[in-house]
Amino acid sequence: MHNTCPQCQSEFTYEQDNQMVCSQCFFEWNPAEVLGSDTVLDANGNILQTGDSVVVIKDLPVKGAPKPVKAGTKVKNIRINLNSDHNIDCKIDGFGGMALKSEFVRKA
Repeated sequence: MHNTCPQCQSEFTYEQDNQMVCSQCFFEWNPAEVLGSDTVLDANGNILQTGDSVVVIKDLPVKGAPKPVKAGTKVKNIRINLNSDHNIDCKIDGFGGMALKSEFVRKA
């Protein structure tokens, strides 16, 4: 679930009567209306955008490579790709260009 306030970006929010409420600015919103089909979320529910940096949260095997992408690897300047289940395009040092699934990364 997306927990960041869309108005002030505060992370201090809570759920009340199927709505989310920000404890900082008291803005109320329906999370289903905020998240559209063109929204990509990381493993923690944060919205990812093109140009963000992310951190891989688990070792990911790579076809044709002798070693996996290790957990903790930072990936800079991602590109969002909505046309695939591997919805992040990026370049990783030592591996080159590849596609990742957003559920295996967190926003840096």
